[in-house]
Amino acid sequence: MAAPFTLRKIGVPPNSANLTEARRRVFDFFRAACRSIPTVMDIYNLQDVVAPSQLRFAISAQIRNNAHITDPKVIDLLLFKGMEELTDIVDHAKQRHHIIGQYVTGEGLTQNTGNKDEGKSDFLKNFYTSNYN
Repeated sequence: MAAPFTLRKIGVPPNSANLTEARRRVFDFFRAACRSIPTVMDIYNLQDVVAPSQLRFAISAQIRNNAHITDPKVIDLLLFKGMEELTDIVDHAKQRHHIIGQYVTGEGLTQNTGNKDEGKSDFLKNFYTSNYN
């Protein structure tokens, strides 16, 4: 078995000087996250559940969700959170079902955009509107 991937080499400095530098750091983070995928697959035994390309897509989807952000300080904060999440995953601070729920089935990738009252009886709808409005 190959030596496990370590994230100690890549750190997120406190502040980006400008948007270009912040963008470069996002690409560095993405590269580090993609390089850690084989280790994550081995640690959590995900070979039977997901392909590495699907995990790569999940990581890129998380990054694309914040593509509209142009403030370097906010980008640095998100990078810090991302590095912390990646470090927790690689250090095995999460369990297999956390990884599957967040990055494989997509519960952490999409927000519930459906109607909350869908499938509820008229009684419950009336009860909720009368008591909580």
